[in-house]
Amino acid sequence: MSLPRKPQPPRLGRGLSALIPDAPPTAEAGALRTVPVEALEPGPFQPRGAMDKGALEELASSIRENGILQPILVRPKPEAPGAYQIIGGERRWRAAQVAQLHEVPVIVRELGDREAMAAGLVENLQRQDLNAMEEAEGYRRLLDEFGLTQEGLGQAVGKSRSHVANTLRLLSLPETVRDLVRHGALTAGHARTLVGTPEPARLAAQIVARNLNVRQAEALVAAQGRPRNGKAGKAERDPHTVALERELTERLGLKVSVQHQGKGGQVVIEYRDLDQLDGLVRLLNGG
Repeated sequence: MSLPRKPQPPRLGRGLSALIPDAPPTAEAGALRTVPVEALEPGPFQPRGAMDKGALEELASSIRENGILQPILVRPKPEAPGAYQIIGGERRWRAAQVAQLHEVPVIVRELGDREAMAAGLVENLQRQDLNAMEEAEGYRRLLDEFGLTQEGLGQAVGKSRSHVANTLRLLSLPETVRDLVRHGALTAGHARTLVGTPEPARLAAQIVARNLNVRQAEALVAAQGRPRNGKAGKAERDPHTVALERELTERLGLKVSVQHQGKGGQVVIEYRDLDQLDGLVRLLNGG
């Protein structure tokens, strides 16, 4: 028989202090308490969309067996004594209701709207079950609200700068394609192959209809440059070169072009501003 695990405080990332300089990065000692389920309500700063009912029931089953192992992060509801808004852990709260718990463990932090948004986004973005669009939209909100660099944001959420950059690129896709990602019809890998293509919605529909994997989707995108019906068109590009460009682009977080010229060639890395250039230099220097 295994011993019950002690509740662990929410992991808010070592970069949260960069977002909220005056806020402690972890809960203060003694802030853990138990409150009635009905005293909590969803917070207004969550990146999560609809919750899967099956996954919620699975979590409720685990809670019935083991209890809530990680406290819910909350703040006092403004102008409502005894009530709290959830900053991180809404899924645990909803599953606790399914499991018919009367009370839940919480960690209370005194946060204003700006700080609550940052803490809620960081806590949720460190979870593994957000879809790629929820993740991208959360990153964009943090960048817009706090004026962070992509590197600083990566530190805040425990991700690499290139991962942040590549996820943000998904926001350039049309809404129809984003919806396919939100609903699981396309993976983030599929969606990244469509960024920058002339007709992403049409290509996305083909990928879904033909149930293509990511490599097959890359080949489909590469084939769009081939001439049709004998008419002049763009020169056909080697699918392996296209795949290499995409791999380098994902690793660096910057657009990379590989151009063959005889036995040699050149690799072109594009950057939008000096911040991106500085990040590339640090990466190349092993920083």
